[in-house]
Amino acid sequence: MNTLFTSNTLAVVYGRKSVSIQRMLDFDYVCARRPSVAAIVDRESGAPEKVFYGKTEFLIPAYRTLCDVQEKHLDADVLVNFASLRSASTVVQEAMKRKYRVIATIAEGIPERDVRQWINACPRTSILIGPATVGAVTAGAFRIGDSGGSTEHFLKSKLYRKGSVGYVGKSGGLSNEMYRMIAEHADGIVEGIAIGGDRYPGSHMLEHLIRFEKNPDIKFHVILSEIGGREEEEIADAVKKRVIAKPLIAWVSGTSAAYFPKDVQFGHAGAWAASAAETAEAKNTILREAGAHVPSCFEELPETIENIFQKLKSSGSIGEMTEPIVPDMPAVQTHTHFQCTISSDFGEESLYGDRPIAEYIADGALIPVLARLWWKTELPSPVLRYLEMILCAVADHGPAVAGAHNAIVAASAGKDPIDALCSGLLTIGPRFGGAVDSAARAFYDARNRGLSPHDFIQEMKGKGERIPGIGHKVKTLHHPDTRVTALLKFAKENFDALPVTDYALEVEKMTTGKKPNLILNVDGAIAVTLVDILLPHLPDEIRESFFDMNYLNGLFALGRSIGLLGHVYDQKRLQTPLYRHPTEDILYGDGTLP
Repeated sequence: MNTLFTSNTLAVVYGRKSVSIQRMLDFDYVCARRPSVAAIVDRESGAPEKVFYGKTEFLIPAYRTLCDVQEKHLDADVLVNFASLRSASTVVQEAMKRKYRVIATIAEGIPERDVRQWINACPRTSILIGPATVGAVTAGAFRIGDSGGSTEHFLKSKLYRKGSVGYVGKSGGLSNEMYRMIAEHADGIVEGIAIGGDRYPGSHMLEHLIRFEKNPDIKFHVILSEIGGREEEEIADAVKKRVIAKPLIAWVSGTSAAYFPKDVQFGHAGAWAASAAETAEAKNTILREAGAHVPSCFEELPETIENIFQKLKSSGSIGEMTEPIVPDMPAVQTHTHFQCTISSDFGEESLYGDRPIAEYIADGALIPVLARLWWKTELPSPVLRYLEMILCAVADHGPAVAGAHNAIVAASAGKDPIDALCSGLLTIGPRFGGAVDSAARAFYDARNRGLSPHDFIQEMKGKGERIPGIGHKVKTLHHPDTRVTALLKFAKENFDALPVTDYALEVEKMTTGKKPNLILNVDGAIAVTLVDILLPHLPDEIRESFFDMNYLNGLFALGRSIGLLGHVYDQKRLQTPLYRHPTEDILYGDGTLP
């Protein structure tokens, strides 16, 4: 890993840090590489993130866990960890187990004990950057989060192309300033790393300098360290032994500490001297004596960089550089207000998903359109056939049920078909047609938790709740609902495994033992069979939110709309007058005896 990143490096960003993600993509656009953020991990939401690549708006997928994202994005080997100080350690530990090549943790304030555990557990194939860091950048290839600063700043730092310098420092903010200084007084960096300002960083300056030695693009090194710690002694020893043979420019900040009356704690957790050897003066002296180029003060650092650069350029070690054409960043990036992922009327031909509508018309089948628009997928023929059977089963159940009654009353009041349809649809709820999703969730959850049918019944009884999908006002065990019979017959004949359906039928055996009308009704039958038949064929993103989206209640509403409109048109053809409920069918008052 002589170079941390290439123009093909892809990252997973843990935490929905929108500004930093967009900065990474702005960098990608300027460098003319493909977007570097493959996915986001957001424990709260799996909704994709709207971002820009130049003027083009697109979506980055989001997942709730690292496990989910790694299954889908095996080529992303960098984790940018924006988790808070309370949860960052857990994220790093999981990332190491999943063998991410580079793990950069941005948060400050992480306990030293946690970081020391990371370092001990870190495999040789992984590099830790941070914590308390802005990250790292390989010029023209890839950057972590906000490394290099704003777009204006990284353009002035010429991070869109490689220079000749390998840089490593502790402070993220000062590192960003150093990139600009190096670009102004040399030809820019090849790679830059801010290891973080804690006393126990995940990686050390010397590790990166040794990598830089093996990178032929890097002609000399620049390090910016600070008061505290004694790593500079190891670097000085490496310079003496020619382990670091390329010219090394170094400066250790914190020389002003000597002018204060007592020990000074600077901004970083590691920026304080526990002994004279950890002072900035001592460390600058050690590096200078070892052969590093150390200016007498920070103000001379730009001149030192320029002198070494010109010397190497004169010797032919550094050649002339042709500046690439850098694309202009859009002055304004305004997100769209509306988003659609299921169809498009943009372009020459309208689409359902990625397929022209004309192809669906030619096929002459409606249910594949439903599958594409609702679940963004194609389904096997038996599943499509079963969905069609369900729509037939729920299309109507006579004029007496709530939805049909409402639609009929609205139609007789002269309302147009759409208003009358909506009147009927508004009655769909827990007591009429809206129990399909709740039944699916209840049976699926009970079986997954390992509850026996008896325990499930007792649990619902203890809650004082009816079992959704069980019970019918008219139909009984001895007078079954033929719709349920037909649906179960098809399901058993065409699908091998129906575990949730079998579970529900075991529950039915117990409930009908108490009352013969406590059967698995049509809502329940649709619910449990579709969990077995439909759910396994849906894309992961759809399946994960299946029980939250009320798809099955929607399926009932779709089918029942056919019947409701039928009743509306029937009443209009009959020219039914305004409906008024007969007074003799109303109990007035509170029902007490006179």
